[in-house]
Amino acid sequence: MLKLKTLLKNIGPGLLFASMAIGTSHLVLSTKAGAQYGLIMVIPIILANIFKYPFFEFGVRYTNVTNKTLIEGYLNRGKGWLWFYAFITLITTFTILAALYTVTAGLFINLFKLSTAPAIVALGLFVLISTLLIIGRYSFLEKSLKFVVSILFIALLVTTVLVIYKGQVATNVDFTPPPMFNEAGILFLISLMGWMPTTVEASSWISLWSIEKWKTQETKPTLKQSLQEFNIGYFMTAILAVFFLIIGSMTLYGTGIELSGNGVVFANQVVELFTSHIGSWAYIFIAVSAFATMFSTCMTAHDAVARVSIDVIDLLSPKIKLQRKKIVYAIGVLLLAGVNFLVIALFSANMGRLVALATFVSFVLAPIIGYMNLKNVLSEDIPKALQPKHWLQYLTYAGIAFLSFFSIYYFYMVIF
Repeated sequence: MLKLKTLLKNIGPGLLFASMAIGTSHLVLSTKAGAQYGLIMVIPIILANIFKYPFFEFGVRYTNVTNKTLIEGYLNRGKGWLWFYAFITLITTFTILAALYTVTAGLFINLFKLSTAPAIVALGLFVLISTLLIIGRYSFLEKSLKFVVSILFIALLVTTVLVIYKGQVATNVDFTPPPMFNEAGILFLISLMGWMPTTVEASSWISLWSIEKWKTQETKPTLKQSLQEFNIGYFMTAILAVFFLIIGSMTLYGTGIELSGNGVVFANQVVELFTSHIGSWAYIFIAVSAFATMFSTCMTAHDAVARVSIDVIDLLSPKIKLQRKKIVYAIGVLLLAGVNFLVIALFSANMGRLVALATFVSFVLAPIIGYMNLKNVLSEDIPKALQPKHWLQYLTYAGIAFLSFFSIYYFYMVIF
């Protein structure tokens, strides 16, 4: 009972990770994977979660042992490492949030049957979420997401059970399973794994959230306790990905219907495919769940990118000392909102292009970030006894090799 109480007390960074991860990679890509290719796509989903696990675990391990963020660890390895991560952050700043807010705007328009332009709805979401983050900061983020993620997990579990109970949707007589290993299939497969469970650079986000969490506690959790809390959040993201895959497969696979790349159309398709299979009575239940999924993801990702950007600038220019100025966080949140709103307006709410660009950057650079994280936890910053076990190191090298192979192939297919 005492262990459970301690675990619940430490819940925070892992929960935020789960909330952030179950956005585009799950609602969009996992659902689409099931709808287009069927349950066979559970294999790449599981492989991506297994091979990427060490990269994220190292973020928790390094910060718990050293009381420093992963980004500070990059600086300790050399300033070139930090500049490289700053470059990655700059690119993802213009893609990830824009993609997330685009999908969320589409779901909002669908939920309330609006005729408003997606860019305008996205602007409203930017204003609302920015306000909540600036006023509530980490404490509000954690408390609100404990409720949202709990409800979301239960809602998706119920939806998945109902979908399985109703059975597989009727297959079109002319349906032919699409090839998985042609150019389109390989590109989709790599996009799916690129954001499954989320981008590898998010390992530093968990690191920053851990630091913020400990500020609200009298005593810092042990390494074992921090890893337990993270593992729960990580396992939850993997299970939810399978839920979305099952839903997509059971309700669309074999019908010949393709999910759109347009945010509003996609949102409408997702809600309608659920309700047509389960019943119109489930419309509000499903629409609100889908919107809550993306809203919580937008909030956590927005907070994380703002914190990471400030941390990078602070370490590259230590004389500025940005971390000591609370107003800097507010400015960072607002600047991100403004920049990504312009990106959304420029792409005319075409979610497909935004997601493709974001996943391309994430997947191609994932092996490099994974190696950087490994060097952090194997450095002299961490005592030998607290460094990852040999099996976890071997899994890391296997993950780097796995992702490197697909990254090179992805790059080759996109360029040539």
